[in-house]
Amino acid sequence: MEANSGGGLGRVLLCLGVLLFLLGLLTGFAVPALAQPRMGLSSHLEGLVNGLFLIAIGLVWPHLSLNRLWAAIAFALLVYGTFANWFATFLSAYWGAVGTMPLAGRGAHGTPIQEHIVFALLVSLSFAMVGGCILLLAGLLPRK
Repeated sequence: MEANSGGGLGRVLLCLGVLLFLLGLLTGFAVPALAQPRMGLSSHLEGLVNGLFLIAIGLVWPHLSLNRLWAAIAFALLVYGTFANWFATFLSAYWGAVGTMPLAGRGAHGTPIQEHIVFALLVSLSFAMVGGCILLLAGLLPRK
């Protein structure tokens, strides 16, 4: 069973990609007002790049050879990872919680709970993106 038999997940990915791209554009307007404008620029770029990534995945989706379960897992991991990437960097910029990213923050820190939230998002999205990309690659490999 192919991934595209699950009811148009490719089209949903296209819509979510455009939404994330839009969030990235809107974040660009907020950059000067954020506690950490440099991290705000990162959030702006994460929204744009991850939005384009979801659009690309949406276009590739009909070509995947994954059963419904693995397709659903890949979908969830990739959507979570891309949106969490934008959100984590936005929160970091808004709060000034950039302790886990010293190059972007130049020594700034948020409260301990803010730093933990940003760190948890960054770690979880990293695993989600790696897992989602492995599933994408597996679904794109030729079957014998």
